[in-house]
Amino acid sequence: MIILGIVLLVIGLIVKITIVVTIGIIILVIGAILALLGVAGREIGGRRHWY
Repeated sequence: MIILGIVLLVIGLIVKITIVVTIGIIILVIGAILALLGVAGREIGGRRHWY
């Protein structure tokens, strides 16, 4: 999700579409939160690892 967020953010900045930039930032933040929870060892949605 982090990579998808970065890609959308870059595409949005290049094409100058603000909604794509906003969606990219949201996906990037969600991906970072899930990554931090995964590193902390907490189960997310009943799963220990997301592959």
